[in-house]
Amino acid sequence: MDSELQIALIGAGLAAVVLVVGYNKWQERKHRRDAERAFRSEHRDVLLEPRADPESSERREPGFGGEEEESRRFNEAPVSRTAPELPRLLDARADCAIRFEAIEALDVGTVWLMQAEQLAGLTKPVRWFGFNDADNVWMPLGPESTGACHWFCAALQLVNRQGSIGETDFMRFTGGVQRVADAVMALPPGLPLRAETLHRATELDRFCADVDVQIGVNVLARDGHFDGRSIRRAAERLGLRLGHDGAFHAVEGEASLFSLANLEAGAFAPDNLDGMVSRGLTLVIDVPRVAGGGAAFERMMHTAGELAGELGGDVVDDNRAPFGAEAAAIIRGQIEQFQARMDEAGIPAGGPLAQRLFAL
Repeated sequence: MDSELQIALIGAGLAAVVLVVGYNKWQERKHRRDAERAFRSEHRDVLLEPRADPESSERREPGFGGEEEESRRFNEAPVSRTAPELPRLLDARADCAIRFEAIEALDVGTVWLMQAEQLAGLTKPVRWFGFNDADNVWMPLGPESTGACHWFCAALQLVNRQGSIGETDFMRFTGGVQRVADAVMALPPGLPLRAETLHRATELDRFCADVDVQIGVNVLARDGHFDGRSIRRAAERLGLRLGHDGAFHAVEGEASLFSLANLEAGAFAPDNLDGMVSRGLTLVIDVPRVAGGGAAFERMMHTAGELAGELGGDVVDDNRAPFGAEAAAIIRGQIEQFQARMDEAGIPAGGPLAQRLFAL
């Protein structure tokens, strides 16, 4: 009895073992099939497929119509080119610049004539440039310019000594450039923002007004008047040159350090100096337009003293008070302060930008 029970239990245990082993094998095969199915892709593997013979097939571009429509569509697509940087002669703070591109190179003389007609009447200077593709540089344009360009740049100066541009100037300039571009079939130019440009002009004009200083001293005749011949002789001995503006100038390089003019009405001219007389002379330094204003002022005061000694006069201020060394030292310090402010603003006195902003 006991032996039969033991045999039955052993048989049941072996059957259970067989069932467990069989179930594990079934699960193992199921997981293997799932894994193979997960890594199998229905997409073609182009790296494993043989390459097609390039001469046995013709590549076709996608399109919306036939071959004629395809050709026309691609030929009409504009060629996108990067706009050149602004000309180096311009300054983003002081110029309103507009660039435009022509599909075909345009004769610069034709563009110059068009802009002269469209931009007439502006109160501030306008400069034009054409981009030389061969030399990769902007060329200033004028009535005598020749050649042809794809890119053009027009620049309106925002400020000079007469003040800043107003809305009328802005609209006349931007509208005129737009009409020039339209007339020559150029791509539409990117126009500047009106409010931003006018605000920039107002701020720059405010700064310029704060530092726009001219300082003068006078040499008055003790005995009634100076004669023109003596004035010419003394001025030339001191290295001054007679300019087209009717004044003598102390010139350094291309810049005028200070001027010597008639205190009375009437300009100096080569054909009238021998017969003229004057009760006094005035020497003026234009502070924003002169580099090294302190040294230039010292030279001006030395020249005034030399003229007074040679012609028989006295150096006085506008109130006819004697101009002594103490007053001269104070004024020199003020000149240096004004020019330091210009340096901090990145508009050094006597530099190219200052020469434009403080043009006479």
